[in-house]
Amino acid sequence: MYLVNSSEIQEMDRETIESFGLPGMVLMENAGRGAFGILQKTFPDIRKKRVGVASGRGNNGGDGFVIARYLSGIGVKATVYLFAQRSSVKGDAATNLNLLDHLGVSVREITDKTSLLQNQDEMSKNEIWVDAIFGTGLNSEVKDFFKMVIDFLNSLKRPIVSVDIPSGLNADTAMPSGAVIRAHTTVTFGFPKTGHILFPGADFTGNLEIIDIGIPPHIVQKIGPKNSILTDETIKKFLPPRKLTSHKGTYGHVLVVAGSAGKAGAAAMTGIGALRSGAGLVTMAIPENINSIIQSQVLEAMTVPLESHKDGFLDETVFDAIMEQLKGKKCLAIGPGIGTAIQTKELVLKILQNVCVPVVLDADGLNCMANHLEVLRHMKSQAVLTPHPGEMSRLTGEAISDIQRDRIGCARRFSQAHKVHLVLKGARTVIAHPDGTVHVNLAANPGMATGGMGDVLTGIISGLIAQGLTPEAASCSGVYLHGKSADLLSETMGRYGFLASDVASTLPSVIKNLEQG
Repeated sequence: MYLVNSSEIQEMDRETIESFGLPGMVLMENAGRGAFGILQKTFPDIRKKRVGVASGRGNNGGDGFVIARYLSGIGVKATVYLFAQRSSVKGDAATNLNLLDHLGVSVREITDKTSLLQNQDEMSKNEIWVDAIFGTGLNSEVKDFFKMVIDFLNSLKRPIVSVDIPSGLNADTAMPSGAVIRAHTTVTFGFPKTGHILFPGADFTGNLEIIDIGIPPHIVQKIGPKNSILTDETIKKFLPPRKLTSHKGTYGHVLVVAGSAGKAGAAAMTGIGALRSGAGLVTMAIPENINSIIQSQVLEAMTVPLESHKDGFLDETVFDAIMEQLKGKKCLAIGPGIGTAIQTKELVLKILQNVCVPVVLDADGLNCMANHLEVLRHMKSQAVLTPHPGEMSRLTGEAISDIQRDRIGCARRFSQAHKVHLVLKGARTVIAHPDGTVHVNLAANPGMATGGMGDVLTGIISGLIAQGLTPEAASCSGVYLHGKSADLLSETMGRYGFLASDVASTLPSVIKNLEQG
């Protein structure tokens, strides 16, 4: 499913009107009628309620006028509060505003703080609100009079249904533009917007409903949005079929280079993730001092105990042994629990410069490379990087707060600049690719905020690559399956308290459910 920004949806609307010939009045009618249908579904007893429609002067307000007309048609006592002078409403919105006069729908002009204060007692009697003040084109901060309006509507603690996007929310960044409507439900048109999906915008959006207003598919393809949301249908296309005549060699061999003294668990979780995602074989290249731990935790994997530094970490002396182990492997997973000693950094960098199979780089592996990004541009193979915001900050030098304010932009810029697939973890994980496309994952929950989750993800992505998926398909599929497994656990075990190993163990069930629809 496409995830669009404000300029893309505006261009789709313009092309639909000008080149396809579908009048703007029809699009507005479709939008308002669709939103009215959602109101009826959300509030089955709406005929017994008083409804206030908060409208601006633009097309978003026009949608609100259409909604008010349909509400009046089923006998709802609806009042339109126009936060602008009536004379400033133009075009299709003005046409729909004038239709309300023929139906006897009350329209109250509220243009300043004084008139707002005068109407507040009467406005407080409305039991449901429709927010049609600002649309996706908002590009300035909400302040003064409009801030007062939005703050007042929020203070009523009545359910608000926002039209297209909560007024005051930036459709592109998901950041508040001053005051923001806190919606119970948002009805958007055509496609979800970035502001609905990323945080904090998702908190203001509430339940998101998407209405088809008639934008033709060929116009969508012409605009070609670069962002999309991962869905079951997307991932089902990626998953490799299993033939009855297959064997363990059919599904690839992963080499995991991970672990150090005190961090054996990170290596184990990576190996388990690779096996649970379906890899045929996994070999763990680990410090000899944790070999017995790994062998007892990951029974199905092979281990290659490597001579370690006296402090329990791997160094450059094992480079040749690791390169020998890479022969015949389909993917290298490197980094979880490996540590960041200077000697380990030298090993990681040397491996990255010489490896000829796809690499999944995570955790300490990312930190080892943080000041040596030039290595990425000279790699002989494709790489998937899986940083959380803290690791991304170390990679880019940007503040975590700046990264979080522009997760999609930050991930895309890094991916394109360094020709890597980048998985920016966190609430609504972003997966960016060198061609500029970006996927956003909605499958996940707060129960995943516990140690080892990222290590399992590294293993899952590596296992999928070993089975023949491209790094792009594997990174998307791995993130999605990881999140879906956690969602299933949240339903069956509870909202928190499940472990990373539980997520790995649930993967087969999730894959089965996905394949069976």
